[in-house]
Amino acid sequence: MEKRPLVWLSAAQGNTLIRGLLQPRWSLIDFDFSKPVSLFPNTPDAAKVGVLELPENVETDLPQLEKWLEAIGIIYWVAIAPEKPHSRTSTANLIVRYCSDFHTQPVDAERLNTVLGHLWGMASMKESTSHANLHDYGDLALLGSSAAIQNVHSLLRRFSATLEPVLITGESSTGKDAGARFIHNHSIRATGPLIFVNCAALPSTLTHSELFGYEKGAFTSAQQSHPGRLEQANGGTLVFSGINELHLEQQSALLRFLQEGEVQRVGSNTRISANGRVIATTTQPLQELVAVGLFRSDVYFRLGNLEVVLPPLRDRCEDIPALAQTLLEASLPGLERKRLSDAAMHCLINHSWPGNLQELQNRLRRGVLLSEQTTIEPADLGLRAPSAGRSQPSNLSLQAFRDQADHQALICSLRLSNNNLSEAARVLKISRASFYRLLEKHNPQPPSRGFRQNPTPKGDAT
Repeated sequence: MEKRPLVWLSAAQGNTLIRGLLQPRWSLIDFDFSKPVSLFPNTPDAAKVGVLELPENVETDLPQLEKWLEAIGIIYWVAIAPEKPHSRTSTANLIVRYCSDFHTQPVDAERLNTVLGHLWGMASMKESTSHANLHDYGDLALLGSSAAIQNVHSLLRRFSATLEPVLITGESSTGKDAGARFIHNHSIRATGPLIFVNCAALPSTLTHSELFGYEKGAFTSAQQSHPGRLEQANGGTLVFSGINELHLEQQSALLRFLQEGEVQRVGSNTRISANGRVIATTTQPLQELVAVGLFRSDVYFRLGNLEVVLPPLRDRCEDIPALAQTLLEASLPGLERKRLSDAAMHCLINHSWPGNLQELQNRLRRGVLLSEQTTIEPADLGLRAPSAGRSQPSNLSLQAFRDQADHQALICSLRLSNNNLSEAARVLKISRASFYRLLEKHNPQPPSRGFRQNPTPKGDAT
């Protein structure tokens, strides 16, 4: 049986007897925390568990020991203490903070071996689940367990089963392109091309030729015929990123393709069949642009029958710890491994995130670069600690807490019901009369748009 790597952190060679009993199953990797942490070599990627052998004078060695624990960054630690750890506060605090289990001298080697094996299995399962999620959802933006992002996952899966156009709406850096990739990768078109068109970057004079192609000699620089993006997406998916930036005249040409599945190259009188599945993304709600004449209603109704609205990061704050940890571990290559302090994590969870995931990544990168310790603090992130930026909960009355809870419940229920008041009352399991009284009392601002299927307009939009 192949040996598994096991990190052994101690102030010397460690317990020779226990090490000898573990060696048939484990390949020991020794670290001496009495030495400067600057001498620390990189931990092998395969190492998932470690044994922390605590000395008698742990209080004296505590600062140095914590530096080593932070530097190694093993997923699961098991401590070996010289006596019952709860008899010393410093020892107990260290074990609670860093370890998954502890043993006291004399150590039962078989029990220790069993615990290490279980923790190895847990670490492997956690690792495989993380990799599976990254593979399944294709992008960090869609990772999370909050109700908001799980609703998005559900809609994306359902929309993947059809070839109808899909509209993905959301603020900047909420994962719209990731949503489009998810739909493509989980559809029957997954083996076909995935073509992205950045509508904001298309010059108005070249938009038609870029989308629909051109024939040789159609204009001065047309030295040979060239298929447009719509043709290139045959058998696959065409994603219009930022379709709210598409010019009105090009929207008219796009409508013909959406209705008839045909394109006509510049300089040609022949129509060519094109069957690319269309996904459009927008940072601005298209129905609002339609209302002010900046987007064609017929194109909107062709695109918006199946719509998913991606929640901003502030509406899925429970996902922030996992997102931040994943970014620190996987998205900041080449930088020293660091962790967030409790205060820093509290600041991240309570920040309003106008820049969404891009801002989160930028602040974490800033924190890694500016922090002089292995722990990132609020100031390193460019955020104020909670005590500096907001009143303490102790200053609030019980009624104030209740009012805050009522207000948040109203916002959430309206979001989940897509602003349908009767449905929102059912979500909260209260009568409509009670819901109206709460609404009149708190008068919440309109919530972020929820997930919906817009009704198809009467008649054919042409």
